[in-house]
Amino acid sequence: MNFGKVAVLLGGKSAERKISLMSGNGVLKALRAKGVDAHPFDPAQRELAELKREGFARCFVALHGRGGEDGTLQGALEYLGIPYTGSGVLASALALDKVRSKRLWAAEGLPTAEHVLLHEKISFPAVAKRLGMPLFVKPASEGSSVGMTKVRAAGGLKKAYKLAARHDAVVIAEKFIDGPELTGAILGERVLPLIRIETPREFYDYQAKYFADDTRYLIPSGLPKKKENQLQALCLKAFHALGCQGWGRVDLMLDRRGRPYLLEINTSPGMTGHSLVPMAARAVGLSYADLCIRILELAHVG
Repeated sequence: MNFGKVAVLLGGKSAERKISLMSGNGVLKALRAKGVDAHPFDPAQRELAELKREGFARCFVALHGRGGEDGTLQGALEYLGIPYTGSGVLASALALDKVRSKRLWAAEGLPTAEHVLLHEKISFPAVAKRLGMPLFVKPASEGSSVGMTKVRAAGGLKKAYKLAARHDAVVIAEKFIDGPELTGAILGERVLPLIRIETPREFYDYQAKYFADDTRYLIPSGLPKKKENQLQALCLKAFHALGCQGWGRVDLMLDRRGRPYLLEINTSPGMTGHSLVPMAARAVGLSYADLCIRILELAHVG
C-alpha cells in the first residue's frame, strides 16, 4: 500500500513526552525499514498546520496522554482532513477520562472497579471505609501511572490526593482488586493473546512499565482457554462501548474469584521496547515493523 508522506507524531507536551519520544522513534525506524516515506513531527515544536502545508498524507499518532490521546489532536487532524491512526475524537476523549469511561461501562453492564471522586473537603476516612484498604488514588485523565499511588492506610489518602491533583483537577480513589493484572491488545476487530503482568514492585507503575527488567510478561497468560476467550470478548465490548477503533489496549484485573474488572483503555498505546502491544503481536507472528504497517493501514478520517 502506498501511504504517501507519513508524519509520525511524537513527543508533545504531556507528562508522557519521554515515553512518546521512545515510541515514536521506534515506529519511525520501523516504517522507514518497510520503505514508508516517514518523518518525525513533534507538535510541541511545530504547528499542526505545517502537516497540511508540507503535504503529509497520513499521520501515525505515537503521542501519549493529553494533547495527543484525548481527542484534541484528533479533532485538529479531522479539520485538516488528514487520516490518522487510532480512535476518533469522542472515543479518544472518553477513553483517557477514567470517570466517563467507567460510567459508560457501567451503563452497558460491563464490570469496573468501584470508585469515588475526591476533592479537598471530602471525608477521607469515609472514602477509606467505603472502598476498603488498600486502594488506588489516580488522576482521572493521565496514563502510564503518572500521579498514581497505592494507599495502604487511610492516613495516606490526603497526601496521595494532593499528588494526583498536581496532574489533574479530577482525581479518583479506586477500589483495590486483589488479583492478576491482564491486558488485551486490539488490532482492528481482533483481540490478540492476553498478557499477564507480574511485578515485584508495589504495583505496575511508571518504572515497571518502561524501565524495570524484573517485570514479568506471561504469554500465554496461563488462563484456561475458555476463560481467556471470555476476557477477550469483554475487552472488545469495552472497546466498542467507548466507540474506539483501529487499535488500542484494554487493561483489566481479576479478583481472587476470577471475576474481571475493567481499568482503562489506551487508544495510543506505548510502542517502546517494553511495550505490551508489540509483545502480543509477536505472540501471533507479527513483527514490530509489520504491526506498525497494519496500524497505519487502519488510519482513518473521522
